Amino acid sequence: QVQVVEFGGGLVQSGESLELSCVAAGRFIQVHVMAWYRQAPGKQRELVASVDESGRTTVVDSVKGRFSIRRNNAKNTVILQMTNVKPEDTSVYYCYVDGVPANFGVRVETWGQGTQVTVSS
Repeated sequence: QVQVVEFGGGLVQSGESLELSCVAAGRFIQVHVMAWYRQAPGKQRELVASVDESGRTTVVDSVKGRFSIRRNNAKNTVILQMTNVKPEDTSVYYCYVDGVPANFGVRVETWGQGTQVTVSS
């Protein structure tokens, strides 16, 4: 059985930095994409940044230059480094893992439970 667990989050002031981390716990045959999404109240969940197994990253324009993503393939972890945060970054941030669990044998998508990030002005 696999589980995606997020760490970090909390209350920060505008302009500060914050790091979110996520681990895909359990045995995987392969982990393809790891990503961070966010969802603000009343809005749809949106992609923030993703990284594939080759290390190729995607960062949405709204956070480009402020947020970065990196992963550790050996540990199945992914980190979202957030700098110069703004009040509009306030959201629940979700970790997403697209991989093949060893006990399942097929590609599945797994979400974490989310972690709240609140940026005060």
